[in-house]
Amino acid sequence: MERVRDLSELPKAHLHLHFTGSMRPGTVLELADKYGVRLPEALTEALTSGEPPRLRATDERGWFRFQRLYDAARSCLREPEDIRRLVREAAEEDVKDGSGWLEIQVDPTSYAPRLGGLIPAMEIILDAVETTCRETGLGMRVLVAANRMKHPLDARTLARLAVRYVDRGVVGFGLSNDERRGMARDFDRAFHIAREGGLLSAPHGGELTGPSSVRDCLDDLHASRIGHGVRAAEDPRLLKRLADRQVTCEVCPASNVALGVYEKPEDVPLRTFFEAGVPMALGADDPLLFGSRLAAQYEIARHAHGFSDAELAELARQSVRASAAPENVKARLLAGIDDWLARPAV
Repeated sequence: MERVRDLSELPKAHLHLHFTGSMRPGTVLELADKYGVRLPEALTEALTSGEPPRLRATDERGWFRFQRLYDAARSCLREPEDIRRLVREAAEEDVKDGSGWLEIQVDPTSYAPRLGGLIPAMEIILDAVETTCRETGLGMRVLVAANRMKHPLDARTLARLAVRYVDRGVVGFGLSNDERRGMARDFDRAFHIAREGGLLSAPHGGELTGPSSVRDCLDDLHASRIGHGVRAAEDPRLLKRLADRQVTCEVCPASNVALGVYEKPEDVPLRTFFEAGVPMALGADDPLLFGSRLAAQYEIARHAHGFSDAELAELARQSVRASAAPENVKARLLAGIDDWLARPAV
């Protein structure tokens, strides 16, 4: 048997983790019981069995089912203490997986109705992140994400809110939900506001639709990172463009398979991206629904794609370089990666 190093000890940055989707299954069940929330049967079965629900979001019906389960879990977050618990537990899980830096993605409008409004919701989230950083030692920041399914004016409001908190832990601005709905160019003004305010641009693209979605993120939103981006593998010229510009794709292998973007882990184009020179940051996306966290994504690269420990170390470096971490934090994590690789395999 080949001797390898423990991937949970490999220092890395986690750049693609959604807020509600970061929750522990047991936490959702406890909060549902506390507030009398009736969860969909498919979600309850998945949370109690440890097996992720069967999801295929490649058509609108499948995406609606995925969104329904996600919204049900989100409805269990009702009080500031629930937000604090989510943030702390997400950080604890990341630390166990070797993460030294986490950028968690949130649309605060989803939590505002129960938390007193948009600004109070943002304050509660950022306070929880600040406290969690102190308590766990994990570097943690927030990426505010607009929703493609909502009006672009809502995205502008969120962009201004995100810029307001640039000195409180907000580092980026994203665009999530079904990319088949809402053209990237409709949100160009919101992303302009965010970039002018010093935030990095990290919209989702190239997951449920093809390479054109990635091109739109580059051309219309001036993306410095792409959430997913895997469908760029279908266009060699686009791959070269990503490589030349060193635009990092936040690739989430388990999520891609769970949602039916690819049939099996071996089909996710990790090796294609790596050999083309496109930087990647592996992410767990929504571990609550997809059943695996950060280190498991590196396991997929190892077992399904034959990445050596040296190559896995380079993937970790790419995640750190693409992060919004301060330079001293990046230097510490990169040194830790070198130390990990220098250890003997077991």
